[in-house]
Amino acid sequence: MKSLKSAVMESYRDSKKIEVIIQEGKSKTYSTKNTLGEKVRIQMENILQDRLADSIDLQTQAKQAHWNVKGPSFIALHELFDKIAEESEEYPDLIAERIVQFGGVAEGTIQVVANRSSLPEYPLVLTTGQEHVEAFSHALAVYGELVRVTIKQAAELDDPATADILTQISRSVDKNLWFIEAHHQAEK
Repeated sequence: MKSLKSAVMESYRDSKKIEVIIQEGKSKTYSTKNTLGEKVRIQMENILQDRLADSIDLQTQAKQAHWNVKGPSFIALHELFDKIAEESEEYPDLIAERIVQFGGVAEGTIQVVANRSSLPEYPLVLTTGQEHVEAFSHALAVYGELVRVTIKQAAELDDPATADILTQISRSVDKNLWFIEAHHQAEK
C-alpha cells in the first residue's frame, strides 16, 4: 500500500517521465482522433491507471466487508456494503473507458491492482460491524481523497471531461462514506 503523499509524488515523477516515453516512442497507445494533446493523454492515462487499481480494490473491499460482517447490525451493514459494492462497480468502468478513449490500454488485472493500489490493505480478521465500518470508512476516505487529487490534476492538465467523470465518482464516494460513518457515529 502506498501512502497518499507517496502516491501523489509518484504520479508527479511519472508525469516527468512522459516526455521521455513520448520522445522514445515507447508509449503503448493506439491512434486516436481525440483532440487532447498526446502528452496530456499519456499523463492522464498514467494517473488514471492508479485510480483504476484503487477503484477495483475499493470494490473488493466492500465485498469483503459484505461477506464477513457479523453482529447486531448485521443485516443493515450486510445490505449497505453490498449496495456500495454494486455502486462502486461503475467507478472502474468509467475510469477504464476513459483510459481507452485516450488510446491507452486499461490495466485492471488482479496482479496489477495488487501492485498498484494506494488504498490501505483491508484486514481479513475483522468480524464485528464496527470493525468493518471503521476499516471500510477509512478506505472510502482515502479513495475519496485520491479521486479529489486526480480531479485537480485533470483540471491542471486542462482535461475537463476527465475531471467531470471523477467528480461524479467523488460525489458517490462522499455519499457512501456518509452512509457508512452514520453507523459509527451513532455508537459514540
